[in-house]
Amino acid sequence: MTTTERFVDGVRLEPRALPPLPAPPEFATVEEERAHRKQKLAGALRIFGRFGFGEGVAGHITVRDPEFSDHFWVNPFGRSFRHMRVRDLVLVNHDGDVVLGDQPVNRAAFVLHSAIHQARPDVVAAAHSHSPYGKAFSSLGIPLAPLTQDACTFYGDHAVVTEQGGAVVLDPEAGRQVAAGLGPHKAAIHQNHGLFTVGRTLDEAVFWFLALERSCQAQLAAMAAGKPIHVRHEWATYTAEQNGTPWAGWFNFQPLWDEIRLSDPELFD
Repeated sequence: MTTTERFVDGVRLEPRALPPLPAPPEFATVEEERAHRKQKLAGALRIFGRFGFGEGVAGHITVRDPEFSDHFWVNPFGRSFRHMRVRDLVLVNHDGDVVLGDQPVNRAAFVLHSAIHQARPDVVAAAHSHSPYGKAFSSLGIPLAPLTQDACTFYGDHAVVTEQGGAVVLDPEAGRQVAAGLGPHKAAIHQNHGLFTVGRTLDEAVFWFLALERSCQAQLAAMAAGKPIHVRHEWATYTAEQNGTPWAGWFNFQPLWDEIRLSDPELFD
């Protein structure tokens, strides 16, 4: 052994080649992809439940069917997030008709999410709930400020939507107005209502929702404590380019998925 060699538990310390970081999976069949999306949806709803995002019967996450792109899977109306299973999920077309499943669907979920899915072919999943800090922040009618590294994830990539703010969105035209307000962004703060996030994967959409809720919480706390200092534009832009990508949203969700699939195996029923 030379004087420059170092060992831990009998293993020589030296640089080693590592595998590439993971990426969203690819599927051999549409059936496999559908099963994967439904499993992730049931798990994501349980995660929302763990975070306390249930508010009576409000809140919904949707994921587009991989074969029939004008249909989406959604949680049934009036069922607990915390106990959602794959077999509980309902398939709905863009006209609001339940085509698979035997449970009703929240009309507001259909109106808003169908409008978003129709307006944004790139969107595979959309998430919304009446989360506490999202509700509080939405009443201010202001965008999220670049106060933290995490908040910079949404810098230049979220909208404040004032149309139908505070009203229960039941009319399809109202849903189209909200979808238009979202525009090309990954997130929207719907005034006097709450948060909406979207993604190219369900993982991405759900993580953006969690991150936006936490960032709203942080900004409310900072504003209550004093006058927050904003991250400089060039630094906020750089951070958004690094941390705000679809892959980053997908990857950040994986620890949450690992936790829920191991702790709640019945979600796969």
